Amino acid sequence: MERLTRKTYAELSPTQQKAFDKIAEGRSGVSDGRIGGPFDIWMLNPELAETIDTLGKQFRFNLSMDRRYIEIAILVTGAYWTSQYEWFAHEKMATDAGVPADMIQSIKTGERPDFSDARDAAVHDLAYDLHRIHHIDDATYQRAVDAFGEHGVAELINLCGFYTMVSMSLNTFKIGVPDGEKLPFDA
Repeated sequence: MERLTRKTYAELSPTQQKAFDKIAEGRSGVSDGRIGGPFDIWMLNPELAETIDTLGKQFRFNLSMDRRYIEIAILVTGAYWTSQYEWFAHEKMATDAGVPADMIQSIKTGERPDFSDARDAAVHDLAYDLHRIHHIDDATYQRAVDAFGEHGVAELINLCGFYTMVSMSLNTFKIGVPDGEKLPFDA
């Protein structure tokens, strides 16, 4: 059962309403006092919510690499945290970005996929090792630098950190998937 106390738009403070309006603009699925996903949690501190939203847009739209690699890193992060909503939201985005279904399924179960693309393997292994062993060995680091450059490696590390925050927020407040949808992970 979800832990977040829901408020209507009218119940939000003026500062929360201002932040809500800014964050909700252009998003689908917004309803009375509810943006969805982690945003409703972050609205508890509207100034922080606006900052996180700005940072999230940087990660979603302004990284130096193809969306496919971004989504692989996000899926590895969501799977590590078994974040129901995070996986629900990004599985479709990963599919739309060209991540094959068998790779998505392997990531979901924590298995290393069979890779035909060295860049897919580099992003997966970097994200996986960050979450599972909390360190990157020299070989994994070098493959990631060869694939994305130091700049790209720094982006991927920060991306994993951001989506760790997203997953932790969602998990702590037990934000589930929309009504009628199946939970991606066993509850």
